[in-house]
Amino acid sequence: MTKEEEGELRAQLARLQQEHRDLDSAIAALQEAPGADLLQVQRLKKRKLHLRDRISFIEDQLTPDIIA
Repeated sequence: MTKEEEGELRAQLARLQQEHRDLDSAIAALQEAPGADLLQVQRLKKRKLHLRDRISFIEDQLTPDIIA
């Protein structure tokens, strides 16, 4: 992996982590609101899980393989 590719992955990782934190805040706010839209909360949680999977994938790509 070149330094440029690694930089791009790290930038994408940072964006995804920020979006994940933002979704966490949005979900908490929606759940606290009276008359919360449960379908919207479920959609946001599903998006958050998708982001978590993508973040894990990118972190795995950035972590060098260690041969034991």
